[in-house]
Amino acid sequence: MPHSGAAMLTKFMPRPHFFPSTSIYPTRFFPKPSSLPKPLSLSLLSITTSGTTAAAASLDQTFFYGPSLHKGHEVSHNRHLQPPITAAISDRNEHDDEEEVEDDCLFDRESFTRIFDIAALRVPAERCFSLESRLRGHLLNWPRIRNIARVPGDEVEDEYKKLLRDPTDSGSDDDNGCLVSLNRRIYGKAEGDCEPLSPVVYRDKLVKTFNSRGFVKFRNLAKLSRPKKRKKKGKGEERGKLQRKGVGKNEFAVVEVVEEEGDKEEEEDLSGLLGVEFKGRKWRGSTRLLLLDERYASEGLDQLPEAIKVVGNEDGREDTTSNFELVRCRLTLFYNYWGMNEILEALLPKGMIVPSAFETVGHIAHLNLRDEHLPYKKLIAKVVLDKNMPKIQTVVNKIDAIHNDYRTMQLEVLAGNHSLVTTVVENGLRFHVDLATVYWNSRLGTERQRLLNCFTCDDVVCDVFAGVGPIAISAARKVKRVYANDLNPYAVEYLERNCVLNKLERKIEVFNMDGRRFIDSVFASQKSQLITQVVMNLPNDAADYLAVFRGIFTAKLKDREITLPKIHVYGFSKSEDPEFDFHERIRIALSEVAFEVEMHRVRLVAPGKWMLCASFILPESVAFAKATSNM
Repeated sequence: MPHSGAAMLTKFMPRPHFFPSTSIYPTRFFPKPSSLPKPLSLSLLSITTSGTTAAAASLDQTFFYGPSLHKGHEVSHNRHLQPPITAAISDRNEHDDEEEVEDDCLFDRESFTRIFDIAALRVPAERCFSLESRLRGHLLNWPRIRNIARVPGDEVEDEYKKLLRDPTDSGSDDDNGCLVSLNRRIYGKAEGDCEPLSPVVYRDKLVKTFNSRGFVKFRNLAKLSRPKKRKKKGKGEERGKLQRKGVGKNEFAVVEVVEEEGDKEEEEDLSGLLGVEFKGRKWRGSTRLLLLDERYASEGLDQLPEAIKVVGNEDGREDTTSNFELVRCRLTLFYNYWGMNEILEALLPKGMIVPSAFETVGHIAHLNLRDEHLPYKKLIAKVVLDKNMPKIQTVVNKIDAIHNDYRTMQLEVLAGNHSLVTTVVENGLRFHVDLATVYWNSRLGTERQRLLNCFTCDDVVCDVFAGVGPIAISAARKVKRVYANDLNPYAVEYLERNCVLNKLERKIEVFNMDGRRFIDSVFASQKSQLITQVVMNLPNDAADYLAVFRGIFTAKLKDREITLPKIHVYGFSKSEDPEFDFHERIRIALSEVAFEVEMHRVRLVAPGKWMLCASFILPESVAFAKATSNM
C-alpha cells in the first residue's frame, strides 16, 4: 500500500512546463510600465527604473534565442523621451473638434531601435560561403539577417588582386615580379603589354597625345561621355535621427565592428590612403564577417566550440590564425526589422488581442476592429500601413454591418490616402472597384474559382446578383454567353467598365433591375431555352428569390425540348446543422420536397455562422407548375 500511495502522489503532482522561445511573448508575463491611465497604456520608452532593469536582465536569460524588443539595449538618447502618443490620445479625448493628429506623430519609431552585442569571425571573402555552410549551426541564424556581413573598405577589385601577395606563397621572386608589374603600370610602360595603366597615368597620357583628331585609343569614351545620373535621395535619409551611413531606405539592420582604444594606438593610421573611415585600422584585404551565435558574444577565442577552432587551424600553419580573427560587433535593428505583430504587441495594453488579420482589396487593407481596439484604431492602422507598404496604401475599418439593398459597407479611412477606388486582379482579370459605392469580398476568390470549374464551354450563365462582375466576367472567358444583372447602378457602371477593360463586352449582356424582374424577363424571352446555369450570390436574401422560378416555364410547350437550368444559390445559417437548415428554406421557397440538392460549406463568416452554396437542377414540377404571384 505505501507503494501505491506514492504512485498516486506522483501522478497528481504538477509537472513543470517548458515553453519554447518561439511561442512565448514577453508581454504576457512581464508588465510594461506606463505613464498613461489604464487602459490607454502605450508607453514603450519609460523602461528606466532599476526594477525594470533587473526584470530585463532576467528576461534576457529566459528568452535566450532570437531577436526581441525585450532584449538588447536601446539607444541612450531615446531613453528619456516621452512617447508622443500620450499627448495624441489625450488631446483627441478632450477636443474632438480639433484637427486629427498626423500619422507620423502617433508613436516614435526610434524607440524600436535595439542594439545587440555579438561576436563575428573575420575571414577571407573567397572562403566565406564555404565556411558558412560548415559553421551553420554556430552562426547567428536570425530571421531576415544574413550570416555574412560585408566589411566597409575591405573590397578589392579583381584587377588589383594580382598585385597583392598570396599568403600561401613565399619567395622573393613573386614579390619582385609584383613590384616590377606595379612600376610598369605607374610609369606608363605597361600599355603595350596589355596591362591597363593606372587612371592618373592614363589621363596624363591622353593629355600629351591630344591633337586635332582627338584622343588616341580612348578606351573609356562611352563611359566618360555619358552624363552621370543624379542619385535620388531616399525619404529615409531625412526621416530619423538614427539614420547612419550604410542604412538605406529599404534596409532594417546594420553591423558595425567595435574598435578598442588599445588597438587603435598600436595599429598604423591609413586614413590618408584609404579614407577617414579606416583610421586606426590595419587593412587586411577583401574580408567578410561571419556573425556568430549570440551565446558567444562575450566569449574569447579559447571558449569557442571546437568546430570553429578546427576551421581556424585546419591548414596546420602558425600564420593561419591571421586570416581568421575574432572581432566584437554591434548589430543594430531598426523599426523596419520588426514585424507587425511585434510592434502592436509592444504598443497595445497588456492582454489585448493583437489584430493581425485583414482583407486586402487592391491597395486597400480592410480591417474589422473590435470595440476594444477602437481607441487605438489610428495607431493600429499606421503600423499596418508601415509594415505592408508599398502594396498597401490605404487602411480602412468597417463601421457598421451591411443593411442596405446595394450591399455597400460604411468604411472609415484610418491611414494612407483617402481614395477607395482600386484595381483588383483575380483569375488573370482586372476589376475596377470603388468600395464606397459597390461590394467586393476578396475572401470569396476561392469559392468563385470553384464555381467556375463547374461551367463548361457550352453553358450559358445567368448571374442574378453580379456586382462588378467577378463571376460574370470570369465565366465569359469560358462559356458561350453571360447575362449579368445588379440592382446597384454604380455596380452596373463598374461592371460595364470591367467588361471593356478585359475585352469581353461582346459576350456579356448587362441589366440593371431587381432580381425577380430580371429572372422573369430573361426566362420569358427566347433566351430561356439556352440558359443552363443560374448564379444567385446574395446570401442574405437569395433563398427568398427562388419562389420566382415556380411556373417559370408554364407558358412554354411542355412537349418541346427545354433544358432545365442548374441553380447555385448562396445563404447563411446559424443552425447546429447548417446544411439541413438551408435545405429546408430552399424547399419552402420552391414548395417542393422531392429533389436532390448538393451542399457546400463556403466559409465561416462569424462564430457559429456559416456561408453555404446549394446547387440543384430546377425540378420539372416546379418549372411547369401553376404560376403564383411573386409580389
